[in-house]
Amino acid sequence: MEIHGQLRSSAGTRRDPPRLRARRHSAHPNATRRDLLKAGVAIAGAAGLATILDPREVFSQVRVFPPPPPAVSPILGLYDTHVHSAPDVFGRSLDDEEMAALYKSRGIEGLVLKNHVTTTADRAWFVRKHLEGLKVFGGIVLNSAVGGINPDAVNWMWLMQGGYGRVVWFPTFDADNHVKHFKDTPEGIKVLAADGKVLPAVRDVLKIAAEQKLVVHTGHLSPTEALAVVEAGRDMGVDRLVVSHAQFEVVNMSFEQMKKAASMGAKLELCAMGTIMGPAAHLAWMRFWRQVKVEETAAAIKEVGPQNFVLATDLGQTGNPSPPDGLQLFVTDLVKAGITKDQVVTMGREVTGKLLMG
Repeated sequence: MEIHGQLRSSAGTRRDPPRLRARRHSAHPNATRRDLLKAGVAIAGAAGLATILDPREVFSQVRVFPPPPPAVSPILGLYDTHVHSAPDVFGRSLDDEEMAALYKSRGIEGLVLKNHVTTTADRAWFVRKHLEGLKVFGGIVLNSAVGGINPDAVNWMWLMQGGYGRVVWFPTFDADNHVKHFKDTPEGIKVLAADGKVLPAVRDVLKIAAEQKLVVHTGHLSPTEALAVVEAGRDMGVDRLVVSHAQFEVVNMSFEQMKKAASMGAKLELCAMGTIMGPAAHLAWMRFWRQVKVEETAAAIKEVGPQNFVLATDLGQTGNPSPPDGLQLFVTDLVKAGITKDQVVTMGREVTGKLLMG
């Protein structure tokens, strides 16, 4: 058993750890070849006899361990605007309360529960009841399960007890852009008329959002559709507009399109899951989406300005990293790519806090 850098033998006497013995070996040539060979086998371990190290090389090896827990959580005080949890029709690694508890243990300020087929405003109320001090919000995704672009569904969502239904997403996997991009069906839910203007039902939703100060996400709309919705929302008084995962395959805005959205008051969502998607992804369904490299995201932040972005994960799927781990890795990698900690706070706390709490 290792005690304060020294070892005890079965007889209770102290023995120097291997590295100290290695140093002394060079000064004391009395160590036997048998002793050296034993040390070589011990270090080779499970690698097998075929890979036994030359005993002379054994003592140049350095033991490597994972780092200790950080003194301060890298995601302390941040928000995650895009979290998936159970219950759901899709596989989720954690339920609402488990997810929130894990996030709270990391010091996060708040999160938004998202579900593609049902509202989450009631679930946010329930989680808050069990985990005081954590700001949990819900919303509604305007897919076919809730009637598509359905103003009534939006009204009932924000009226839910607690007032934590704060977010409206335009269609995601039922969006016309999404189904045509992935060739799922001939057409999906549309937001624009043939003349390129938003449909009346879209305007009705935007009117509610303006009146109730709801956060409007563009979902899986194309850049052209998203920009049209942002423009219409701005003209109708919506001051909380977000382009959902702006760099993901199904949206994939250019820097110029991002700048145009920002010029109309919209924020752009950056998601951790983009970094693990692509042809080499560990989950088959994620291989249909392009990988968004951290360097690409850092370049967008530098080009468009951190004040125009929010940070999120879009994680929670079975087989993927947990959202807290994903957000921590995302933030750490962004800092390595040249984004400052102050910029992380701007995107991950200040901008998001104003959207949800302002």
